[in-house]
Amino acid sequence: MTQQERIDHLLQDREEILPPQHLVRQASLPDLDAACQRAAQDPEGFWAEVASELHWFRPWQKVFQWDYPSFQWFVGAQCNITDNCLDRHLATPRRNKAAFVWLGEDGSQRVLTYAQLAQQVNRFANGLKSLGVGKGDRVVIYMPLTIEGVVAMLACARIGAVHSVVYAGFSVAALRGRIQDAQARVLITADFGYRRGNRVKLKEISDEAVQGLDFVQHVIVWRREARPPLGPREVDFDDLLAKGSMHCPPEALDSEHPLYILYTSGTTGKPKGVLHVHGGYMVGTYYHFKTFWDIKETDVFYCTSDLGWAVGHSYIVYAPLVAGATTVFREGAIDYPHPGVFYEVIEKQGVNVLFTAPTAVRMLMRYGESYPQKYDLRSLRLFTCAGEPLNPEALRWAYQHICGSGRWGHVVDNWWQTETGGPCLGTPATIPVRPGRVGKPLPGALMDIVDREGQPITEPDQGGLLVIKRPFPHFYRTAYGDPDRYARDWNTIPGYYLTGDVALRDADGYYMVVGRADDVLKVAGHRIGTAEVESALVSHPAVAEAAVIGKPDPVKGESIKGFVTLRVGQSPSEQMADALKLHVRHELGPIAVPSEIEFTPALPKTRSGKIMRRLLKARELGLDPGDVTTLEE
Repeated sequence: MTQQERIDHLLQDREEILPPQHLVRQASLPDLDAACQRAAQDPEGFWAEVASELHWFRPWQKVFQWDYPSFQWFVGAQCNITDNCLDRHLATPRRNKAAFVWLGEDGSQRVLTYAQLAQQVNRFANGLKSLGVGKGDRVVIYMPLTIEGVVAMLACARIGAVHSVVYAGFSVAALRGRIQDAQARVLITADFGYRRGNRVKLKEISDEAVQGLDFVQHVIVWRREARPPLGPREVDFDDLLAKGSMHCPPEALDSEHPLYILYTSGTTGKPKGVLHVHGGYMVGTYYHFKTFWDIKETDVFYCTSDLGWAVGHSYIVYAPLVAGATTVFREGAIDYPHPGVFYEVIEKQGVNVLFTAPTAVRMLMRYGESYPQKYDLRSLRLFTCAGEPLNPEALRWAYQHICGSGRWGHVVDNWWQTETGGPCLGTPATIPVRPGRVGKPLPGALMDIVDREGQPITEPDQGGLLVIKRPFPHFYRTAYGDPDRYARDWNTIPGYYLTGDVALRDADGYYMVVGRADDVLKVAGHRIGTAEVESALVSHPAVAEAAVIGKPDPVKGESIKGFVTLRVGQSPSEQMADALKLHVRHELGPIAVPSEIEFTPALPKTRSGKIMRRLLKARELGLDPGDVTTLEE
């Protein structure tokens, strides 16, 4: 193999981790290839069968209609996602099953059954109605990761209002911009959120964000601490909840009625308002929760995301409730008040299936294996990750130290975006895991890799642009208020949806997502993915996290600079930098060795945990971040 091939084809050693047999025997998706084949050959029949498991007020007249690039699923049907989240379970034994177990950083715990959750949602939905909120109205939710935030989301959906959740902690400008773009009539907020023992002053941020916005008619405030007087357009959350009737039938909505707007954001530019709808989103996210996450009736599911992200929408709130699952979620940092609290939650709650991010795994690695060794983690059957590429070292570490090297648990990866609503690529529990490879296309997701002219790349392990060939039910419908932006996603390469990611595919159909299309370096004519070099750095036992950028070089075109956070107990030094360069040389060859390595206690990240390489590059080159363009916008 040439040096170029070694760089472009990272992790071709074909290492495999076989799933435990006890996992394979009880898997909800026993034959991935057969399910994918059926979904590809008869997508309408496939998704109609899934949809038939759920309740509809009126059946569809047509399963799918595609007026490129726009499309509809379950045309003519009426439904309400909260009818399937709540009402569908209330005449069954699930009525008294725990829907949510909420945990606070201070050790507090609240449990709500499906019946109790339904009562709260109905009361708050009636409260919203009393303020004049109705079908189609936009409501911005700026709440901490609490049951009240979930209730607010479900109450909006129940009456046909469209919610837009903004991550609690986003700045005044970010919150104000989203309120303005959605032209929200109502803002729901809280006095404080809690993180690492500190109070995040949400009310103060909210007050400044709505200043001068006369179209915001009401600000609903959940007061966790003192109860200061409210302003003229402010309403108390708990009072609204207490006054509302516990009976509020779900609004019968067209299948394509908007459910929520969720704004994606990079480091600059106008965020894109990704719009999802009731019917298709309900069907698709439910299917993958049942099959990819392999949820059983008695399972406890733990998701470490936030309501402000797509994962929180799909896999804290909606899909688990539609499936009738018990979900654990926790406000605050996963390593506070001590680095073992993540494992403590698994042990105390008897968690069976977990969903977290590679960033979290690398944080846990940094603290070392002594922490997981203190806890009984044998309840954990499936450890799942998504959010960015899961580097092989992090996967192996979690497999060994959290999943007992397969004695009780298994680690799998998956890839998706806010736009897709749920996973497109992954490693279901019945196929071998290949570290560095996210897995294969999941049922219903027709994926491909093409060049910039749209020609399919058929040679194994050749990099190209990752595209989606056909929309599935839970795919987003448009960019809110900007249909041209949505159309560009489908027309940059006509006939394909451009994800913006670069990927490779091996001879067996396993995909490796290298990173964003802009995260590719060109050093002396060689194309090198930032993820390749970062993965090599993180595979060194002293490294917790790493990011690399390209810098202009008069000879090579670009040179590589690495930013490295070391594990606890390791110290920065010239000797350490030299050791890391030698390690990258051994892993990838001399062309991929960073010219510089800078040690840093932390890397700049988005609120969802993705490394902001653009910000690093802007700082390094003395530029404004807006001058470093990417495909993220």
